Parts: sequence; C-alpha cells; structure tokens
Amino acid sequence: MPDVRFTRRFSMAHRLLVDAASKCVVPHGHNEFVHVTLRSDQAPDFGQSNYVASFEAMKTRWHRFIDQAVDHAFQLNGADPLLAWFLENEPERASRLMVFEGDPTSEALAIALRRKLDAVLIAEASPFRCVGLTLEETPTNAVIVGEILSPAERAWMAGSWMDRADLSINDLAPPASEKSRP
Repeated sequence: MPDVRFTRRFSMAHRLLVDAASKCVVPHGHNEFVHVTLRSDQAPDFGQSNYVASFEAMKTRWHRFIDQAVDHAFQLNGADPLLAWFLENEPERASRLMVFEGDPTSEALAIALRRKLDAVLIAEASPFRCVGLTLEETPTNAVIVGEILSPAERAWMAGSWMDRADLSINDLAPPASEKSRP
C-alpha cells in the first residue's frame, strides 16, 4: 500500500539553557514544518473510494493540534525561570507554554510530536501508523524520527501531555477544551 504524507507549518519560540555558551540561550523563534508519513496495512477500497481513508479524515485532528496548540507556543525547559515568571505574572498564558523535561531542542520537539501523533492515531482507532516524522527547524536543519521509537524515547516524560490525544502542550493545568466540559 502507498504511504501517505502531509505537512503543516507553524511558528514557535524557545530557548535552551543547558549549553550556556549557545546562542540559543536567548529566546528566539523559528518557522518550522512538520512532515508526517503514515502507512496502513489495510487495502484501499478499490473500485469505490480508492483509499483507506480520506486525507481530511487522517489529518483533521492532527492539524487542529498543530494550529491551535503548537503554532506560536513558547517552548521552555521545565527548569527555566521564565516558566515561573509566566505562572506568577501571566498565568492566563500558561496554556501557550510547551514544557519539556530538559531543553526544548528540535530533537525533543520531534519526539514529543511523534508521541502526540501516535496518541491521536490510537484515539481515532486509525488504520494508519506513523512510519516517519520530519521536523524541519530551518531549510537546512531537520530531525527525522522513524517508525520505531526507542525505549528511552518512549520513557522520557512518559504519561505526560505528549502521550494524550488532546490539545495539551504542558501539564501545568487542564487543557482549555477540558475545562469547559461539564
């Protein structure tokens, strides 16, 4: 069966703390692309729809996550003093802070997005699985995550926001979509 690939663009900001000599210690932003490749073992409905699922069905929830949660989020290390500043001075912005254990590198973001996509596919009982995710930080730098995540990639921040099929990007407070539920 053919693989299916789709792409979404988003803007983000982050800063890295662990390498104090890095120019990335100063908050800055990127316009990034996330490319997702999906595969299904199901045969297309030949002679009828001629696909396993429509592009719309496959990407709607994922694109909503990228557009509503990831786009223009500020990615921070959970130990970053800026996190405490936001929580004290602008707590209404907490839902826009993407929080990581350790620095919010492109590698970390790629793993987080891959795990979030896996959670979405499972929640939708999708006949597809992710066989590749490429996070393009700049036109010349990208991180590629393959079909199999290592035990370390699965264990890092296990059970956190990245393993839930919702719009959360941190574990600071319930996502807005969950607060409004009765």
